[in-house]
Amino acid sequence: MKKHAIIPIFIPHKGCPNDCVFCNQRKITARTEDVTPQDARRIIDTWLTTLRPAGSKTASETAVRDYSAETVEASFYGGSFTGLDIEEQSTYLAVAYEYKKKGLIDKIHLSTRPDYIDREILDNLRKYSVDTIELGVQSFDDEVLRLSNRGHSSEDVYKAVKLLKEYGFEFGIQLMIGLPGDSLGSCIMSARKTAELEPSLARLYPTIVLDDTRLFEMYESGEYKALSREEAILRTKEMYKILDGAGITIMRVGLKSTDIIGEGGAINGGTYHPAFRQLVEGEIAKERIEPQLTEIISDCSDACKSAGAADSTKVKVTIASNSRWYSNMIGHKACNRRYFEASYPQISFSWKTDDSLPDGRFSLMLR
Repeated sequence: MKKHAIIPIFIPHKGCPNDCVFCNQRKITARTEDVTPQDARRIIDTWLTTLRPAGSKTASETAVRDYSAETVEASFYGGSFTGLDIEEQSTYLAVAYEYKKKGLIDKIHLSTRPDYIDREILDNLRKYSVDTIELGVQSFDDEVLRLSNRGHSSEDVYKAVKLLKEYGFEFGIQLMIGLPGDSLGSCIMSARKTAELEPSLARLYPTIVLDDTRLFEMYESGEYKALSREEAILRTKEMYKILDGAGITIMRVGLKSTDIIGEGGAINGGTYHPAFRQLVEGEIAKERIEPQLTEIISDCSDACKSAGAADSTKVKVTIASNSRWYSNMIGHKACNRRYFEASYPQISFSWKTDDSLPDGRFSLMLR
């Protein structure tokens, strides 16, 4: 049984009159029509059916929990939810709240802008038993926010978080990497500021240049230069380590392939990769394994020096991770395995899982 299932309900561009330079919500969500509260009900029913054994009744026909997930969460994504009129927010929330009261879902989750948080809004969200509110912060650098036409400042983030904590909501922070005016230093600063606020979760999104955006015009004119994939991985890796080290759950790293329509040249530049999270976590794995490998070589320097090309004379080393991080240890398309084998020809490597190890930690041993 998986621990967490999210039912995504996309409300494209509703509630957000601002035009950030990077944003084309209709292209991101692959929708052109509005989503009604009735659509939300249908989406929840459909997803709950997929979480039940074949032949089970629909959610509307039974209140019995027989899901393949421990926690089920209805999540409103796409636009800035709390930018909607209170009455319209309530029509959507009432649907999710009905399922929560019946015990058919466990949590209600939404995303919004930090400048769309006030007491009236939070009173209403609490009325409908909302659990988690994600803030699209993007950066704590005010110049980056200005150049990206975000329409809010870093101070708005602090005000919003203060209210969220006062009301007792779980909250998350979304950050973008490589916006106009951004740098490795400002990315690291944003990650550190995020860690100081102690959110429950975070998402890291390298900036992707989409068609029909101001950023695309800037990209075409040379006013904006997209990050290379290598630089995007480097910056994201450094931010990931800060957030992970602070005990923050990193829900997402990069957009999924299903989040973007790639038809008609929708994606420009090289930052998008369908396995971006694995690229980042694979680099972290390599970075953590190599010093341990160097220490082993130092400890058995005589054997390593006398080792030849034949497998029988090589020093044998086993590297282990837990099963969740095994693919990261090996690397995307086995890039880490190839790197270590090429860089340390005196060693014969083997790879295994050890679920006593925590995520992102590795053990090396001679065999």
